[in-house]
Formats: sequence, structure tokens, C-alpha cells
Amino acid sequence: MMSSQPSSLHIAFFPYLVHGHMIPTIDMARIFARKGVKASIICTPNNASLFSKTIERDREQGYDISFLTIKFPSAEVGLPEGCEHGNSLYTEEMLTKFHKATTLLQEPLEQLLKEHNPDCLVADMMYPWATEAASSVEIPRLVFHGMSSSARCMFDCLYRYKPHKNVESDFDPFILPGLPDQITMTKLQVPPFIKEENQDAIQIFEAELNCYGVVLNSFYELEPAYIEHYRRVMGRKAWQIGPVSLCNKDNEDKLQRGGLGSIYEQVYCLTWLASKEPNSVLYICFGSRFNFSAVQFLEIAKALESSGVKFIWVVNTGQEMKSDEDNEEWLPEGFEKKMEGKGLIIRGWAPQVLILDQEATGGFMTHCGWNSILEGVAAGVPMITWPLQAEQFCNEKLVTDVLRIGVGVGAQEWTRSHERKILLRKEGIEKAVSRLMVGVEAEDFRKRAEALKEMAGKAIEQGGSSYSDLNALLEELRSIKSG
Repeated sequence: MMSSQPSSLHIAFFPYLVHGHMIPTIDMARIFARKGVKASIICTPNNASLFSKTIERDREQGYDISFLTIKFPSAEVGLPEGCEHGNSLYTEEMLTKFHKATTLLQEPLEQLLKEHNPDCLVADMMYPWATEAASSVEIPRLVFHGMSSSARCMFDCLYRYKPHKNVESDFDPFILPGLPDQITMTKLQVPPFIKEENQDAIQIFEAELNCYGVVLNSFYELEPAYIEHYRRVMGRKAWQIGPVSLCNKDNEDKLQRGGLGSIYEQVYCLTWLASKEPNSVLYICFGSRFNFSAVQFLEIAKALESSGVKFIWVVNTGQEMKSDEDNEEWLPEGFEKKMEGKGLIIRGWAPQVLILDQEATGGFMTHCGWNSILEGVAAGVPMITWPLQAEQFCNEKLVTDVLRIGVGVGAQEWTRSHERKILLRKEGIEKAVSRLMVGVEAEDFRKRAEALKEMAGKAIEQGGSSYSDLNALLEELRSIKSG
């Protein structure tokens, strides 16, 4: 996927303005640029600055990649000036205003497309109106899905057949019909936007039907039955081009991949990790946007101490825990002192790809965001799954039930709030940690994860499945342009 070839194609990329969407879109634009495409990333000034060093390094290597900046209408919807990133939103009201602001980007996007004349627009799924914007300048629009094919198939099943309506209790399991595997869920795990038939979600799902096609950050060998289901049963024209994180080859790229943290803290973390035995450290991170309650953090800390497993724990103390932060009430008394040499807590951003790549990292406790799942797969690291929201319960099913490279911690409820009704206790967390990190079962998880790592690497190499899908997509776009 890394080789360059001449092309007159100009493709614009339009990411949704949260880290989990921007990071893979930036990686994708870089991959396209390395194939000889002129890649323009449409982004707001503050968000572009987070990736400017990475893009500048690519430009210095001769790749035609740059930002086209667009003003984010914060003031127009009542958000503070400069509030143009999803990670700066702390209330449901701010989230609603942010979403409204994104809908106001259609007109400036259309103006930008008229000025710069790209041959194709790759726009995030969160912009269903982007198809109309692309049509206004008569170019194809590709949807970028920041989720797996399997999750998209599961969502389609829930949306189409509504199996959750056939059970009375929130805890009664039901089967998702018509899928390649027997997947069960409960009502509590179904996203509210599906249960309530939210119109914004319906527009996002239906936008797939009107666009030219879909680009996914996955690879064929990871979920072949679901990729075939997505293409043949659901009838989507789709290209798998991942894992896109593997375009980050050198340590500088991996260290700065959307990172906002202290360089000193990051380097110290990696030095600490390098001193540990192979497969001995559990890496724990629940993404950049979600906070647990102090009580839930306390249960995690107790489980880690009791398990005896070495760990790196990334904690986003965030707005909701400001009252607790000074006294560290979310940790047992003297926890960090007792864990010296055994555990490391990072407050804020961590170089996740580099941590997962380290030989000492033997497990990954994750919220099951698709970027994190793929980064774990690409590094060959088995996982403890703790889904929270979005499509994360679907991703958990792929990891635990289909790929069998992880164990669930017992998460039961979908929620946006850190004030979750169901508390997961120390005993269950400790049991999941022990299953993943110690004994014969841990070895089985690790062997399967290593096999997938090898497949992921081959997928992006010449002749691999993602390499071939990307070439086929570019040839199709060239034929549209020349036709």
C-alpha cells in the first residue's frame, strides 16, 4: 500500500471532528497520497493543527497532501468560540449544539468543492448531506465508515428486523437474525438511536444507498463473512482498505498520531514498558471521550491490585471528575505508591499504537472503539472487552464470539453518561484480567491474535486484500474522471 504511482486524481477527505473519526481519516488520506493521489483534508483550523506536523513530514517526502480549512460555526449555535472538537464537549446540551453546527457546514463545503475541484469526496458517515454537496459539483461521494463491516451488518439487522421488540425484559437475550454467526444481544445493549428510530441515525444509514460507495477501515481476512454479507446481502458497494493505522511506520509518526500529551510522560511510559518481560503488561484505555464514575474507577483499581498483573492505565479524569481529582478519591489509599514498578497511570493522552507494539504488552482492556480494536489486532494483542456506547457492543461480539481473541468483562448497558446504573465489581474485572493474562487460555488468545496480526500486515502489502481493494477503487475513480 505504500508504493507510489502516477495519478491525476484529486480526492477531498472530510472527517467528522472527533478524534476517533479524524485519526483514521488522516491516515486514509496519507495512504491515498502515497499512491500518487492529490489528497486534500477539509478541516477546521484548530483540528488541522493537531496533525500539522505529520502532514508536513509527508509533504517533505514529496507527497501531495494538505489541509483545506473551513470555519466551524461555534458562535452560530451558542458554543464558545474555538469549540470545534468533539473532545471539548462536556454536556448533552453541548453535544446537541455541536451536531447542529456540523449541519451548517454543507454550504461552506460546497463552496470549497467549487473552488478546488476535487474528483471525489470521501466524507464521514456523520455527514449524510455530503452526498448532496458532492452532487452539486457533479463528483462521486464515498462514505467513510469508522466502524467494522460486522457492526454495520448488526446495525442493519437491528434496524430492519427489530428483534429487540420481541423480548420483554432488558436482560433477556435475543438472536440477531440473518447474520453469518449466531449473535445475541439484550435490549440494554441496543443503542437508543436504533430503539427510538432516531431520524438522524436513519438518515445516516440511508445515505449509504444514495452515495457512490463505502470505504471501510478493515481488511477481508478479519471479517470475511460480514464483508460478503455487507456487499451481497445488504447490496453495498464497498472497499476495505485497512488497517489504516499501519501507514504509521516510524516511531515519530506513532508518537504524534493525534497526540496531545506530554512528550516526557510518553517517553517515560515507553521506557518503563521496555523494562518489563514479554506479554506481562495489561494496557488499559477507554478512549478519549468517555469517563467512568469515581466508584467504577475504584473497582478497576482494586481488581488490578488484587490480580497482581503489571499494567499501564490511561485515565481521562475529565470534567465530570474535577471534584474528585485533587484527592484522587477514585483510587484506593496509597494505590500508586503500592503499585510502583508494577503499574503506571497516565492522565490524558497516551501513544497507544507504540504501547500496543511493545513486546511487553500482553493484553488490552478496551472500550471496543473500532480504531482501538484494529490497533490491537494489528499489534497481535488479545483484549478484555468493556463496551460503552456507539457500536461498541457489536465490536465486542466480533472480538469475543467470532474471532475469539478476547474475553468480556461483563458490560451490560449502553449509555452516553459516566453515571452508569450497573456497576461492574472488582471480582468480575479481576477474573477477566486473569483469563486474558495468565494460563493456558491466555496462550490460546495470544496465538489467535498473533495469526490476525500477520494477516493484517499482509493485507496492506502488494497483492494483499486491502492493497488490491484500494487499487481497484482508484482505477474506478480514474475511469469516472476520464469518462
